[in-house]
Amino acid sequence: MIAPALLLMLALSGAGWALPQGLPPWRSVAIVSAWLGTGLLVGSLLLMVRGPRLAALLGGLDVQYRWHHRSGTLAYVLLLLHPLAIALDAWTQSPQRAWQALAPWFQSWPLWLGWAGLLFLMLGLATTFSLNLPYRRWRALHYLPGIGVLCGLLHVWALLGEPGALWVFMALAVLALCWRLFGVDLGIGAHAYRVRSVVKPAARMIEAVLDPCGARLRVVPGQFVFAAFGDGPHFHGCGEFHPFTVSGIGADGSLAVGIKALGPCSTHVQALESGVLVRLEGPFGNFLAGRHSSAQLWIAGGIGITPFLAVLRRERLAHPTTLIYLYRSDADAAYLEELKVLAAADSALTLITMRADGAPDFDALLGNIEDVSGRVVYLCGPAPLIDAARASLDRHGVPGASIHFERFDFR
Repeated sequence: MIAPALLLMLALSGAGWALPQGLPPWRSVAIVSAWLGTGLLVGSLLLMVRGPRLAALLGGLDVQYRWHHRSGTLAYVLLLLHPLAIALDAWTQSPQRAWQALAPWFQSWPLWLGWAGLLFLMLGLATTFSLNLPYRRWRALHYLPGIGVLCGLLHVWALLGEPGALWVFMALAVLALCWRLFGVDLGIGAHAYRVRSVVKPAARMIEAVLDPCGARLRVVPGQFVFAAFGDGPHFHGCGEFHPFTVSGIGADGSLAVGIKALGPCSTHVQALESGVLVRLEGPFGNFLAGRHSSAQLWIAGGIGITPFLAVLRRERLAHPTTLIYLYRSDADAAYLEELKVLAAADSALTLITMRADGAPDFDALLGNIEDVSGRVVYLCGPAPLIDAARASLDRHGVPGASIHFERFDFR
């Protein structure tokens, strides 16, 4: 609950500082909506920052980004209400004055700054909902709301000339944008690793083993890292960070990551070679935290097998565990032979494999598992598979609190 509390504090602090007194109703609505929206938007920028400690404090990167999107959307609605409320206030005098309040060409440059801020915010939010936009272009356009915040704050400064909460918001916005640009996107402070080896466990998929060049990351099974691959003799990296789940953790500090060709960069990385330098950020996630409590059920779809593989490679299971591994075709069945060997060596593991193009008949699958309603369940795979599995688990009486999942629809 830290993320919503932070957003509420920022929104109310600005609105409280500028709380109007003795003004007409619509003028008061315009002022309050502007400061509420500004506080939420500054909070949304802070939640755009990516860091292991910050993500853990806020309940995970998925929770952090979820509130980032919610606060940005609500901020846009509130900030859009601001000029509309001003126009409604002017309407009480005459329709012509209301039109002049909305038409930028009738206004001075401080008001142009406000309209520019709304325009940047509108364009930035449009990219958020454009899921098919190439990642590199999406990332660049995602800075537009930050520019919009700065324009909006300059708009307030030009009109009021009073610092107050304005400078606090300005400092937080600049800090968030700089941290995101230099600390996250450019990878200042990332850990250096080098590719030791590359194998191909399935079609359109590689697994790279990475050795630390200095300080190593402390990773546990179920976590993921953001990786940016550099250049090699016959390989040119994408120059951007992408998330990959750790599939193996070596005693020497090495990490293995499974990379499925799902987009332009991950497809390009299929040509990765040994010796290439790679920068890692993380680790993130707590997907398999607390899994030592009771009997478990693991359901993996495709590349979703990697976090479970990291567990099996590292330790013997302490409780009875059934692993259901689903894949589209034999060519896509990554690590299948290794999983069979691991299952044969660990009496606590029951391995069920199935070829399925789409979600299988989970009701039939779960009906053959002993005491399924009393198990702790972990799901990892594409969103449609996760949704189908959760619906079936609910029908089999598995409590929602016992179901943990990780999706791949994550930016």
